[in-house]
Amino acid sequence: MPIRLIIVDDHPIVRDGLRGIFDTGDFEVVGEAADGREALAVALRTGPDVVLLDLRMPHMGGVEAIRRLREQQPGVRVLVVTTFDDDADVLPAIEEGATGYVLKDTPRDDLRRAVLAAARGESVLSPTVAGVLDQRARHSPPPALSPREVEVLSLIARGATNREVAGRLFITEATVKTHLLHVFAKLKVKDRAAAVAVAYESGLLSRTR
Repeated sequence: MPIRLIIVDDHPIVRDGLRGIFDTGDFEVVGEAADGREALAVALRTGPDVVLLDLRMPHMGGVEAIRRLREQQPGVRVLVVTTFDDDADVLPAIEEGATGYVLKDTPRDDLRRAVLAAARGESVLSPTVAGVLDQRARHSPPPALSPREVEVLSLIARGATNREVAGRLFITEATVKTHLLHVFAKLKVKDRAAAVAVAYESGLLSRTR
């Protein structure tokens, strides 16, 4: 089944360009919106798998739209596609639950791969955005996670399911879920992708692990 997308950007030419990138059999663009408020209505009507979302838009900006989308449809993945890569834009979007954050100059094939990864729930960050998070990590003490919580999160960051984590660590799936709930609470996030992003940001996980 193709990945169902909606494209949210206040510039029609950008929406047209993104639609052209995803005009393949692996994807289906099921709707478009020009601002966050319209995106909520389109998402409710179409039930997308992934929302491609700009940040700075009229009526309702991207960060507020992410929060509302996550409340309205918890299973939807939000991939921010924008030109802004400073921490004032990156951090609020990640904290509100964006699955990934890439820039508009991302090559076509990389953007397609980013959407495929986001649809799987994997955290996707462009190199410059990862750099912003790494810089922030060097100036912020990491939250305290137990060694087991770090092990669980490290496997999740590599795309493992709860069942696969349980098998690797010889624990039950219920225990994995409990560890993740504790991680979410400590990192003040709402889902796995945000937990991974914050863990990289704060230095709890290294990209060389």
